[in-house]
This record gives sequence, structure tokens and C-alpha cells, in this order.
Amino acid sequence: MTDLLALGECMVELSRQPDGRFSLAYGGDTFNTAAYAARLGLAAAYGTALGDDPYSRGILDLAAAEAVDTTLVPRLPGRVPGLYVIETDGRGERSFFYWRDTAPARELFELPAAEALVAAMARARCVYFSGITLSLYGPAGLDRFERSVAAARAAGARIAFDGNFRPRNWKGDLARARAVFARFLVHVDLALPTFDDEQALWGDADPAATLDRLAGHGIAEIVIKNGPAGVSIRSVGLAAAVPVPAPVEPVDTTAAGDSFNAGYLAGRLRGAEPGEAALLGHRLAAVVIRHRGAIVPKAATAGLAA
Repeated sequence: MTDLLALGECMVELSRQPDGRFSLAYGGDTFNTAAYAARLGLAAAYGTALGDDPYSRGILDLAAAEAVDTTLVPRLPGRVPGLYVIETDGRGERSFFYWRDTAPARELFELPAAEALVAAMARARCVYFSGITLSLYGPAGLDRFERSVAAARAAGARIAFDGNFRPRNWKGDLARARAVFARFLVHVDLALPTFDDEQALWGDADPAATLDRLAGHGIAEIVIKNGPAGVSIRSVGLAAAVPVPAPVEPVDTTAAGDSFNAGYLAGRLRGAEPGEAALLGHRLAAVVIRHRGAIVPKAATAGLAA
């Protein structure tokens, strides 16, 4: 059985290096989480669509190297994946610029190949997606995806969601983003949002307000990420703050939240209590932000994997 089936988009990543040149890699929020979860021992799979070009091949090769199953990824002839550029400032904070409007991943749930993926969702222990995932699909794709998520949950899969709100992906249409999020929040068992994103989309005053709002959707387990301040957790019979174990000077914060999510999900799916899982997430994220790019060298995370 697949422990974690993540859904979304993996793209070509160009990241500015200290000498001003760009390095080529691959990444995407839910893909990053799947890769790091696999490093922590979960059986991870990824659901997306790609082209038949060398860069799509590169994404599949990276997934294979990270032990992320891409058996169900369709490849569309003549198409190419999306691309994003990361610019990082002196504090390690990053800005993203995207070229992805015609990426094959946008059509995933309108393709005949989606039938096999929908069946795999119902067999997974956990199905994971994000607000970026939701921003990909058009009306028909969203309808089918929502039905698929509901069916997977009814079959016993745990549904995990990170809001990961990016205004550019919604063309500044907050009303549409809120409406789409609200449709899917009612299907979520575990929410893993970042407070800054929730504040930008919903206007929440503080993490406590985010916890209350998400609990109002019936979400049983909520983990609010708040950067160096750590996380706030609310679950059945539990309300706790889990600070980061030690301050970290970031080199690049790309995939900080994605890697935290991987650690948390790996911990919880292996039976750890929420606080223990959050500490694993913190430790993994601390390693990741000391390196440039979304997917850091395996040697950097080997200790945590052990």
C-alpha cells in the first residue's frame, strides 16, 4: 500500500546562485514533500502529468532517484512541464516567478489516464495536496478532483492539505481562491498551512484565528506553521505549541514548509504523537533551509532518515 500519494505539479527549477548564474533542478511543493517523505521511509507516489521532452524525463529520473513512484504519471506528446525561477535575497527569503500556463499537469483530471490515479487515491493511506494543486485545474478538473478526494476519504484514506496560497496562481482573484479552498476544506482530515499564507487569503489576525476557522470546517488535526516561531497544533484532546529546537540562519527557505510537512506526515503515519512529528518536521526543515534549492543532497538528510 502507498503511504503517501501526493498530487500537483513538478516543474523545472532555475535557482540563482551566489555568482549570479542559475542552476537547473526540479521541484514543486507537493513533489518536494513526497521526495522528503520517501527519504524518511514512507512509500510515496506522485500524481501529475508531464510531456515527452528531456526535462519531463529529468523529473521522472529525479523521482526514481528519490524512490517516489511515478507509475501513474501520463506523458503528453509535444508538451513540456512548467518552469519557475527562484530569486533569493540576502536573508534567504525567496521570490518565485512562473511560466506554467500550458503545463500538462493542469489537465491531469481531464485525461483518461486519471482513472487509474483515482483508483490509487482510494488505496493510499494518505492523499496529500495543496492550494497550489487546486490552482492548477479548471472547473471540470476541480469537479473530478473533488469527487476523487471524497471517494478516497470514504475508502479510508486520510486527506492532508497545505493551503500554500500564492496570489499569482489565482491571478489576484481572492474570492475564487476562497471559494475553491472552501469546497475542499470540508474533505480534509489534516491541515498543514503556513500562517502568512492564511492571513493573506483569509485575513486571519493570528494563528489562533486560523485554528478556529479551520476547525469550523470540521478538520480534526490542524498544524499552523509560523516560521521561526514554530507551530501551533490543535487535534482531538490536544492544543500545543511546538517551537523550533534551535534558531537557524537560512541560506534558502525554498521547501521549508514542504519538508516540514514531510517530516510531520512521516511521523504521524508511523504512529508518532503530533508533538513528536512536529519536531521531526522542524529538524528536517532546518537541514533543508541550510542549502539552496528545493531538493537538497541526500547526504544532508541521511541522519534524519536513519
